[in-house]
Amino acid sequence: GNQSMPIRALRLMLVILTFLPSLRAGDIEGTIIIQRKLTKRKVTPSADFYQRGAAVELGSDPDQDPLAFERSHVVIYLDGNFGAGGNNTAELNQKDRRFSPDLVVIPAGSSVSFANLDPIFHNVFSLSKAKSFDLGNYPKDQSRTVTFAKAGIVFVDCHLHPNMSAVIVVTPNRWSTKADGSGRFVLSDVRPGTYTIVAWHRSAGFFRKTVHVSEDGHATVDFTIPLDEDGIVQQARQ
Repeated sequence: GNQSMPIRALRLMLVILTFLPSLRAGDIEGTIIIQRKLTKRKVTPSADFYQRGAAVELGSDPDQDPLAFERSHVVIYLDGNFGAGGNNTAELNQKDRRFSPDLVVIPAGSSVSFANLDPIFHNVFSLSKAKSFDLGNYPKDQSRTVTFAKAGIVFVDCHLHPNMSAVIVVTPNRWSTKADGSGRFVLSDVRPGTYTIVAWHRSAGFFRKTVHVSEDGHATVDFTIPLDEDGIVQQARQ
């Protein structure tokens, strides 16, 4: 009789504790700060014998703030093999003699489909350590799909069009994103704990910080991404 109230309260507390970890998951928010241009844009190539027959205009970007371009090409992810990876399929199309988009972020275990949307042949290949492949030459409206089992940076090129270049960043878990043009990013639904958070930019490389997601489920982290003159020189030589 008299004990039923404490026992009931204890049971209720156990139920609350059981559900608490999922309720507490929060967000890591942050900003990528880039104050000068990092990417050396490729010069428009002259037409070569591969373009005979169908002339395809090389796509061009609308006038975009160069710093917004840099910030939106930063990938942010949590390091470590925890939580499930992915099995989704992203798209990396060949359109107007360019890869679109030129940066894809997927968790390990996911696939990327490479559709040729141009009326000319394209060839997609990578020599990267994380995943090397060569999909051969294939025409308009054909597609090839590649699965990326392990984390790493995969540089993608086209044998027929040297100006074509893209990057697939395969992350070790599902907590990954790209910053927007203003540099803001959010990694959602992260459990409380201490993590290594990584920011990566093709010209500037890797930046790592420790971030602690508190019990109230929130954390903030900013990255300032510089590249000194030596770095620019080294990048030009590669």
